[in-house]
Order: sequence, then structure tokens, then C-alpha cells
Amino acid sequence: MAVIGLVLALTWVALQTQVTLAGFLNGESLWSKAQKQAVIDLDEYAGHGRPSDLEGFRRNYAVLVADRWARDAIASGDFSHADVEAAFARGGVIREAIPGMVFIFQYFDGMPYVREAVKAWRSVDASIMELDTTANRLERAWRAGALTTADIEAERARIAALNNTIEPRAKAFSLYIANGASWLGRVLFFTVLGVAALASLLWLRMAQRILAGIRGTEERYSLLFDSAADAIFMVDQETGRILDANDRAAIWLGCHRADLIGIELESLFVDGSPRSGEGRLRTIDGGARPVETQSSLVAWGSRQVSQAIVRDISDRVAMEQERKIAAEALASIAEGVIIADADRRVTTVNAAHTKLTGFPPQSLRRTRFDATRTLPDGRPLPQTLWEDIAGGENWLGEVESRRADGSTYPELMSISTIRDREGRPQHYVAVVSDITARKADRQRLQHLATHDPLTGLVTRSEFERRCAEAITRAAHERGAVAVLFVDLDAFKVVNDSYSHAIGDALLMRVGERIRAQLAPHDVAGRIGGDEFTVLLADLRSREEALLVAEAMLAALSRPFDLGDYELFVSASIGIAGYPLDGNDAVTLIANADAAMYVAKTEERNALRFYTPKMHADARRRLKLASELRQALVRNEFHLVYQPSVEMKTGRIVAVEALIRWRHPERGNVGPDEFIPIAESLGLIRQIDQWVLEHACQQLIHWDEMRLPPLRMAVNVSAGSFGHPDFLAGISQALRSTGVPANRLLVEMTESAILRMGEDTERSMQALHNLGIAVAIDDFGTGYSSLAYLKLPAVAYLKIDRSFVTGLPANGNDVAITEAMVAIARSLDLHTIAEGIETEGQHDFLVRAGCQEGQGFLYSRPLPPDEIERLLAPKTTGGKRLSLVPPRRA
Repeated sequence: MAVIGLVLALTWVALQTQVTLAGFLNGESLWSKAQKQAVIDLDEYAGHGRPSDLEGFRRNYAVLVADRWARDAIASGDFSHADVEAAFARGGVIREAIPGMVFIFQYFDGMPYVREAVKAWRSVDASIMELDTTANRLERAWRAGALTTADIEAERARIAALNNTIEPRAKAFSLYIANGASWLGRVLFFTVLGVAALASLLWLRMAQRILAGIRGTEERYSLLFDSAADAIFMVDQETGRILDANDRAAIWLGCHRADLIGIELESLFVDGSPRSGEGRLRTIDGGARPVETQSSLVAWGSRQVSQAIVRDISDRVAMEQERKIAAEALASIAEGVIIADADRRVTTVNAAHTKLTGFPPQSLRRTRFDATRTLPDGRPLPQTLWEDIAGGENWLGEVESRRADGSTYPELMSISTIRDREGRPQHYVAVVSDITARKADRQRLQHLATHDPLTGLVTRSEFERRCAEAITRAAHERGAVAVLFVDLDAFKVVNDSYSHAIGDALLMRVGERIRAQLAPHDVAGRIGGDEFTVLLADLRSREEALLVAEAMLAALSRPFDLGDYELFVSASIGIAGYPLDGNDAVTLIANADAAMYVAKTEERNALRFYTPKMHADARRRLKLASELRQALVRNEFHLVYQPSVEMKTGRIVAVEALIRWRHPERGNVGPDEFIPIAESLGLIRQIDQWVLEHACQQLIHWDEMRLPPLRMAVNVSAGSFGHPDFLAGISQALRSTGVPANRLLVEMTESAILRMGEDTERSMQALHNLGIAVAIDDFGTGYSSLAYLKLPAVAYLKIDRSFVTGLPANGNDVAITEAMVAIARSLDLHTIAEGIETEGQHDFLVRAGCQEGQGFLYSRPLPPDEIERLLAPKTTGGKRLSLVPPRRA
């Protein structure tokens, strides 16, 4: 390009120089002609005075003046190109040559011949001006008519003289101009010749480079053709056969490039056009490769061929498939999905969002998706949220969302970002779901977690929390708080006698009655099976709780109508208050529980305020419970035996095994104290089994001593009798000791039989099958169901000491005792009276027909060696049990 530019520039310079030379020659010719014609016209005017000759002079003289002014202006260096060019133009110079002439006069006035020509030109300036002076003088003379012949001749002689001065210089000027043009022409010729030679050399060099470039291009094209990632086929436009193919095509098709020559391109496609568009190309393994073909006509040698570029679009097809799957997944996902741009303006929503909000996609497009959402408290989503998300965090939280109909609903929204290469948020993706049902479920779960499902009262943990709040409030306000611990009396009997469903119904009604006695700000809770707590807040003192507690006792003592049943229950209430009885919820509840225990123990259907002594008793019971667990291991239990005598003869026929606890520190602990604790701890079954095994062993020991055979009575608690392993335990004890079954008497209370429920008869039948007799203990103090007396294995009826104590003076006790003896006689049951302490009681029972008796009148519970002395006084040296024979009427 540089060479071409240089050649063109030189060509233009040559042309301009030639034009300038032509202009110089043209200008010189015009100037010489104007000078000569001016002299001729002036001479004619001098001889004849014709105005036309004067006018001709003036016209030619103007040309000479214009050329002179332009020359002098250029020489001064301070001129207007436009004015100079106009002056030359007035002299008739070729306009195209004028800029070149000005350029040469301005910058090259010293070059050969130009300098001499300008000098010759300047030398005639004065003579030419003298011609103008002569013309003016002749004009005035002719107008005045004052010219004579002599004057005319004189003027013409002067004109001729001026012409003689001008003419040789004008010729010299013309010669110099001609020589200068010739010199410049020669310079221009040799310059053009040199430039042409240089250009030729440059053209040759450039041609070599072009040829090298063409060869390099061909090599690069061949390299690109062979190494292209796409398959390229050169196909004959007329036949459709392959003329050439690159390596990629051969690799895809599993053959050599030469094998493809001459094959029709269309035969390589499973489907689609081999010329343009998408299709599938056969592969070496018999499959098909998704491709896209683009064809174009190219010149290949002397003919036009089709160049088919086949691009593998497997990734694009897979991506489109993934996008299709993603779009279908987006459309079918159950949660609402929003895709927004970097300005949080919605671009896409799925069908689930439309269904959820009622907004059609078109109405949301280009609107900010947070415009219809606020925080749950109504505040707009804070800017810090978007800053955190922009910082790279995902956000998950609850918002309040507005539907198209204006309604709102709670919504769980998760917001994440799709970022560009610079890490700036490009799109936001929000997943939303309606959590109305979930919040309702959570509230229900929270209510279930803090409320008893049966009664609707608060649970222990919730009661403790609210109690702690009330204590804190009372501490600030210098007030008081009271906690009531309510426990139903004999609720276990209700469950055992009826059913758990009836028991649950009773608990629900009890909860209702407790709530009915409370103010709206008071709290009622159920913390155990039949244990309730009540929180009375905003009190001045704990004694204010007395009125509520008394009203509660009265309400709970009224009968409960449970459909087919009308039940009577009572309750025991303990009261503890802040700040007198404790400073925290747990302490108040524990102290109220201790006060309730005292109320239940001392009276039932009563209430007690907490005192520190109660807490000491409660601690003692807790310590006793801990020590009771170790008593069996440490062998701290022992048995004593109370004789049972035949009323008419006074003969000892049986003994009742009674457990005692010899505590290493406390001494003897009575069964009334530790048996209830054992039952509550679940230890009673182990204790009962220990008693059974040791009693049987003692009976065998006495047999080995050849003492009179006795019947051994053992007490079985309700917990043991209802246990699945109860019968197996009895069988094991009998087998291991060898005690005959008919010498073992199992004593159980009515409540124990009640707990068996539907299994009572089956268990009794099993005992009967083993040959073991059962005695119903404390009959008449419970529900006194006569149906129990008909159960298998029931052979003994024990009359409780509460009826024996009033004999024979108390008429009611007399009537009840005689009735029980009569019933037993009619059912062929053996009667045993308990708690006989006077001879009067003994005499009455003998007359009534009672067969056996126990009591301090005969003997207290004795250790085994004392029983041995009673049974074998001759061997042991002891006394036989003496009885006062009954007096006969």
C-alpha cells in the first residue's frame, strides 16, 4: 500500500508539474502577446486617434499590470492566494496551472532560468509604465485637438523607442521561460524514471511477499482445514459427491480421508439435510451424532464447489434438553418460583406461583417481585437483606405476600442469586410457598407441646415457665404468687373399677371445674395422671389463695355425671406461695406437693399450707426411697409371723408372713411407711417375690423340725398380682422349696383384684389350678363386690379390723360382721377375723360362727424362733399359746 501511495503521489506531482509548465508557457505567451499588441494599439492611436485603438491598448495593458501585481505580491511574501490567483486569471492563464505557478514563484524563484526570467520581466516594468503615460498624454491631446503632424511623429518615435527597449527583454523573458520549462521537464523525466525504477523494485519485492503470503495462507488454510473442530466436506455442486474432507470428518466417521472421496455426502446422514440445518450424522459405532450443517459456494480451482461445515451440536442438544427438562420442572414444581433480573424485576414465574398468588405472568413482568411482599410485621424488606444476598448469602425467611384479590397470606421465601463472571448479581431466584397450613400446624404443635391433650391444661414445663414469669413480675411489684397442687383422692380406684376411658372423662371434667374457679389471668396445669397445679398471680399474700382452694374443694366434691355413671371423688390440695415458700417455680411446685401429701395423709378432701416441716418430711421420704432400692441387696428385710388360731380350740393352724425393714441407721421401719414408697417406685413386685420365697423356705424349715404343719399366708400387692410374671413366680417358689400348694394362702385386697380387670377370673383360675387358695383381705372396706366371692380359688374371707374393733358394743359392727359370716357360710368360705384384742370380741366371733382369728389377744407378730417355742414348748422350753375357752350359754 505504501508503494502504491508513493507511485500515485509521484504521478500526481508529475501531472501537476506538467500543468504548471503549460501554465508558465501559456502565461508567457499571453504576456508577450499583450505587450506586443499594446505597443501596436498605442502606435495606431498616436497616428490616427481612434478610440478603439486606445481601448485595445487599455485592455492589453490591464493584462500586463495584473501579471506584474501578482508577481510582486508573491515576492513580498504577504499576499492572498485568492487575489493572486484572480489576477493571473484576469491575464488569461490556465486556472489549473495557477496554484503551481504561485507555488514555484513563492518557493522556487531561485531555480535555474526562473530567476533570470523574473529579472528580465522586471526590467521592462518602467518602459511599460511609460507606455501608459504616453497613452494618457495622447488621449488628452487628441481630445484637445492640439496634435500636429510633428507631434504625432514625435510620439510615435517615442513609442518605437520604448518598444525597442521592451522587445529584446521580452524575448529574453520568453527564452528563459522556455529554457526553464525544458529544464524542469528533464528533471521531471528523470525523477519519474527513478521513481518508476524504485516502484518496480518495490513491486517485485511486494510480489515476492504476496507470493509468500499466498503460500502461507494456503498452508494455514490447510492447517485450519485439517485441524478444525468441525467436519468439513468439499462437495461437487452437481453430483453431490465428496471431493475432499478434513481429518475431523474421517475421525467422526471412523475411516480414512481417502475413503470419503467420491461418496455422496447425503448417504452419511441418518436424517436432516446435508446442505443446511440440523440433522444426525452416522458414527462409527452405528449411532448418530447430532450436527448442524452450513454450506457455501467457493471457488476450488476452476470450478465452483460446495463447502459443507458440519458442527457437532451434542452439547447444545444436551443443554437444550436440560433446559427443556428444567423448564418442565419449573412448570411442574409445587412451590412458586420467581426469576428476576438484577433490578429485582420479574422476568419469569411458574404456574405454581400464578396459582398461589392469582397474578398472571404478564402482569408481573418488569415489576419488582418484592413490591407485593413485606415482612410479617408489615415493614418492607430491608436494604440490608439485599446487601447480604449481593454479598453471597442466600436468604430464607417468612414474609407476608399479597394476592391479586388483595388478600394476604404468610409465605416462606428463599432468595438466591445467579452471578456473572465478575461475581455481580445477574438474576435473583426466589422460591415461595404458602405456609398458612404449616403455621397453623405449628401453632397446634406448640399448643400440644405446652398443653395437655386430654384436659387442655398447660403441661409441667409451660406451667413452670408461666410461674417463673409471674414470680418475676411479683418481685418487681412487691406482690405474691401462690401455687396450688391438687391431687384426686382414690382416682386409681376409678380407673381400676371402671375403665381408663371413664377415668379420662373424669379428668377432663375435673380440669373444667378447676378452670371454672379461676380468673382469666390464672393458670391451671396437669402435671401427672391425677395431679393438677394452679397458678394464682397478682396476689398481695399467699393467704388470698385460701378462698380459691376452698371453692375448688367444694366444686370437686360435687358428683360427676359421666353418662352411665355418677362418680363421687374428692381432692387434696397443697398451697405454697412466693416469696414465703420459695423463689422459683420448681421449689413452689415441690413445696405445694409436700403440703398436698400432708393433706392427703392426715385427712383427704382437705387443704394445707406449706410449712418447712413438710419439706423435711418430703426429703425424708425421698431419702427413704433411695435407701429402699438398696435394702434388698443389703439383706435388710426380715419376716415376722403372726399366728392365726382356731377360734373354738385355740390351736395355731396358720401364720401370716409380715415383712419388716431393719434399717441400719433408722432402726425398724414400719411397712405402712415403706410399702407405699415401694409401690410408687415399682419395687413392690421384687419385695413380694422375696417374701414369698423366704416364707416358703421358713415353712420347709419348720417341717424339717417336725413342728405341727401350718398354713402359710403371704400378702400380695396389687402391682404384683397384675404383673404377667406373678403366677410364674409363685410356681417357681413352690418348685424350689417343695411346699405343697394347699399349704400356701395368697392374701390380696379388693383393690388388687380390681386392677386385674378382665384378667381377674383368668388369674384366679390359674391359682385354683395350682391348688393355691386365695383370701380376700380387708373385705368390706372397699367396694365389697359379692361377685369377687364367687371367683375360683377364693376360699377365705378376712373380716377387717375396723369392724372387729367395735364388737360387741357397736350395733353396726355387729350387724356387718354377722352378715359377712353368714355370707361366707352360705358360700362355703372360711372366715378369719383380724385385730382381735379383747375376750369380748373373741366370744362374740365364736358365737357368730367365725372360724379363725388373729390379733394381739393371741399373739403379736413374732420372729421364727418364737413361733417355734409356741409350737413345740417341750422341745424349746417355751410356753404354749393359752386361750380362754368360750363360755357356753
